[in-house]
Amino acid sequence: MRALVVYESMFGNTRIVANRIADGLRATHEVSLVPVGEAVPDLLAGADLLVVGGPTHMHGMSSNATRRMAAQAAAKEGSKLTLDPGADEAGVRDWLADLAGCHALAAAFDTRLSGVPAFTGRASRPIGRLLKRHGCTIIAAPESFLVSQQHTLLDGEAERARRWGMTLGAVSQAHIPAHA
Repeated sequence: MRALVVYESMFGNTRIVANRIADGLRATHEVSLVPVGEAVPDLLAGADLLVVGGPTHMHGMSSNATRRMAAQAAAKEGSKLTLDPGADEAGVRDWLADLAGCHALAAAFDTRLSGVPAFTGRASRPIGRLLKRHGCTIIAAPESFLVSQQHTLLDGEAERARRWGMTLGAVSQAHIPAHA
């Protein structure tokens, strides 16, 4: 089985989570892990499982404006933030808007500040809704991985992402007929 993990990352946390999810999936899948700017249609066409994630900005998915704000925050004198390569390009929202019919199993994740989701927001829910709208079969509830106020993953979140990837791998195998 083939899995495609597509992610958008501003400061590296979502990239780390995506890498760990991919690590967990490797027990059951051949995995392609790509930033959203490299997620070309040919990769999607060969995927049995699509896992998409991005950072939570302003209670939801990033936009051109929130990516600009993140870049400005990183550029401020004394900032300890470093932008990931491609962080200033189109994000998951844009990629999903252009997504053609999807026939893969799918799951959505995000990174967000630690706290009550009603206050922090969750990008994973709208990502999941858009995946479903484009024809993907959602196999897991949207998942959030938590970040501190200092923009670092909380202890244990990277390992939790790996375990979630393993779970997605097992669940997706149960959805695919043995002869596929």
